[in-house]
Amino acid sequence: MEKMEKVDVVDENLRVLYPIDKQEAHDKGVLHPTIVAEVINKKGEWLLVRQAGHKQDAGQFVSPVGGHVTSGESEIEALKREAMEEVGLKVVSYKRVGQFIFNREVNDKIENHYFILYEIYSDEEPKLNDESVEWKRFYRQEIKKILKENPKFFGDAFHVVIRNFYSSLFGIDSV
Repeated sequence: MEKMEKVDVVDENLRVLYPIDKQEAHDKGVLHPTIVAEVINKKGEWLLVRQAGHKQDAGQFVSPVGGHVTSGESEIEALKREAMEEVGLKVVSYKRVGQFIFNREVNDKIENHYFILYEIYSDEEPKLNDESVEWKRFYRQEIKKILKENPKFFGDAFHVVIRNFYSSLFGIDSV
């Protein structure tokens, strides 16, 4: 029998309330922490991945690292684990950018995630898992242009990350 992944239910201040199965967290729509990371290289290019068909934001480009913080796991442990699992990167240089609550219903799940956003600085070539079908590096100006001309190119969560933390960098309205 497969062991269910546990996550911690948290309050708006990111205080842990109790552990719960991840599936139950999505079924009930309770708030739980998720790591999200932008990967930026020395040239200033942002690494983005196109989501596989079985994932939320299927076919759209999104932040390359994103995943649940397992119950009892630290943010940094989750950041390093998710970066290795999703894009095969060993995290050495990083910075915590901030946090915000992202709530949506998608693929018959209620995602009530407490996003904890990091930047990872790496020139490594990514090695994708089955959650992504393609990766591409973008200069900031390319992202800015695509955001204006073809916003559906990017997934909803990426838009929320940009609006919450990088609005001035991309010249868009913040929330």
